[in-house]
Amino acid sequence: MKTSKITVFYDGACPTCVRDRKWYESWLGKHPHLVEWYDITGKDEELAAMGIVPDEALRELHVQDNNGAVHKEMDAYILLLKQIWWMRPVAWLMGLSGIRQVLSAVYRRMVDQRLAREGRG
Repeated sequence: MKTSKITVFYDGACPTCVRDRKWYESWLGKHPHLVEWYDITGKDEELAAMGIVPDEALRELHVQDNNGAVHKEMDAYILLLKQIWWMRPVAWLMGLSGIRQVLSAVYRRMVDQRLAREGRG
């Protein structure tokens, strides 16, 4: 499977998000060029100019594919995981209807709790 470069919009003010980025970077191994990381912190105007709602970008992972389309939440994670050859089966599983819905609910609850803890929710 051929992969193309993607851009991952992440919350650089979130220690968990920064840690997760480091994991993904290490998992990319010899292919770090497949992912560009874009810290959304303090970039509301830039995000809006790209058609991304800043509050949504804070609450849901956003990934832009090489065609310029922006994917959100589970679709974004699936796209990111497909960049890592050995995570492609996990990406496929995440795409299954029932699994996707459960992961989405868990993900939203975790993000809401994290933002509330940080006083940003």
